[in-house]
Amino acid sequence: MRPELVLKGVIPANLLPLNADLEIDEVNYRRHIRHLIDTDGVTGITTNAHASEVATLTPEEQQRVLNLTLDEVASKVPVISGVYEDGSHKAAQIAKAAERDGADCLLIFPSTVFDYGSQMRPEIAYAHYATIAEATSLPMIAFVYPATSGLRIETDALVKICSEIDNVIAIKEWSNDITVYERNYRALKSLDKEISVLTSFSKALLASLCVGADGILSGHGSVVVDLHVQIFEAVERGDLEGARRVAERIYPLVEVFYAEPFLDGHNRMKEALAILGRIEEVHVRPPLQRVSEVERERIRRVVTEAGLPGVPVDVGRA
Repeated sequence: MRPELVLKGVIPANLLPLNADLEIDEVNYRRHIRHLIDTDGVTGITTNAHASEVATLTPEEQQRVLNLTLDEVASKVPVISGVYEDGSHKAAQIAKAAERDGADCLLIFPSTVFDYGSQMRPEIAYAHYATIAEATSLPMIAFVYPATSGLRIETDALVKICSEIDNVIAIKEWSNDITVYERNYRALKSLDKEISVLTSFSKALLASLCVGADGILSGHGSVVVDLHVQIFEAVERGDLEGARRVAERIYPLVEVFYAEPFLDGHNRMKEALAILGRIEEVHVRPPLQRVSEVERERIRRVVTEAGLPGVPVDVGRA
């Protein structure tokens, strides 16, 4: 494995532009990736994840997405590729393919098999990670799902995975529960082994950063990457007032992007990219459907008011 990789800082999970035929829009995808890596403070890119609609991509398309990402990033930052598969041995094959193609790290999704009581059999989650680790030398990130989800990994099981499986060097912390977040953070930071805690707690980003985080790994970063850099760096230097000011700008965007139904979250973010002029068109793959015109107008309003790059700030706010 490659223990020299240490994940810190802002690592957005990219969205995936599609054309009207619902095929990968390579021109706009490259444009989107360039915007992210050209943002000062970005320390990595995550692809083939929720934000890039990985559940709808064929293995060949996942490979194409990874190769496009690697080509555009051109080794400027590490590229993390998602491993989204229910069967451990099939997941191991995806991991091997990603390593062969040049990925720097892997984000390991939980298997949906976990949903049926795996918390009572923690050896199941452990074996999933161990099976993948046997197939690759790449560093791995454990994806921690919400505390209310059947796909969650409890703290004790998470500690065992992180401490005993050499490849695991970080977690994507999406527990969505600040108490669980702090429990996981403290438990992992008590280990002799260095484990990076990358917050994905977008609904309470400032709170999670104040508890402690080595970085931010979130699809929301595809839209607000500059704000993620600002808030992360403010907390890092102990500027709580500055961090609060950035959080004030982020909050209305979170309220719109992460409104119910949650499944529309990345659809809304893709709408924002089009509003900002960072991609040309918005298309999503079924079973997802594009959001309504009413919702698009709501997104347009909050994106404009936030003054994100690509949208002029209102004169009254200048």
